[in-house]
Amino acid sequence: MRHAAVEVLGAQGARRLTFQAVDRAAGVPTGTTSPYFRNRAAPVDGIAEHLLAPERWEWAALATGPTPVGPGELAGAMAAFARRAAGPGRSRTAARLALPLESSAWPELRAPLDRGRQAVLRHGTEWVRLLGSGAPERHGRILVDHLEGVVLRQRAFPEGAFDPAEEMRALVGGLLGGSAD
Repeated sequence: MRHAAVEVLGAQGARRLTFQAVDRAAGVPTGTTSPYFRNRAAPVDGIAEHLLAPERWEWAALATGPTPVGPGELAGAMAAFARRAAGPGRSRTAARLALPLESSAWPELRAPLDRGRQAVLRHGTEWVRLLGSGAPERHGRILVDHLEGVVLRQRAFPEGAFDPAEEMRALVGGLLGGSAD
C-alpha cells in the first residue's frame, strides 16, 4: 500500500492522496487501504519513512565504500544521484519533494523528514571532511542543498539531456579549493 501511496503522491500531489486513490493505484477493491492507515495523515507519515530509507542507504553506501571518495568521485556520485532522482526515480522524487511542503499542514511529518535530512547531512559533512574541507559542516550542507535544488529544478523545468556532472565538479572543486576532475 505504501508503494501505491507514493505513486499517488508523486503523480497527483498531496490533495489527491486519498484512500480511494491509493486503492486504485494498488489495484485493490475500494476500502482496502483504509484499515492500513488510522487516518488521512497516516499515509503521508508512512510515506515519509518509505521514501527516505532508500536514499539514506544510497548515501551511506557511498560514504562507507572501501576507500575514501575523491572530489571527482563525490561529484560523479552526486550527479548520478541527481540523474536517477530526476529520471527513473522521478515519481518517488516528486513525492519526496512534496513532503516538506505538506509538513506545514502536518507537523508530525517534520520529525521523520528531519531525521532523513540529518542522516544525509552527516554523510555530506563526513565526505568533505575526509577530502580536506576547512568548514565541513557548512560545505556538507551546501552540497546537500545544491543537490536537492538541482533535482527540484530538473523536475520543475526538465532539460532534455540532463547531466549535472560538470556543475557538481565545479561546486565540489570550489568548496574544496581545487579541482574535482
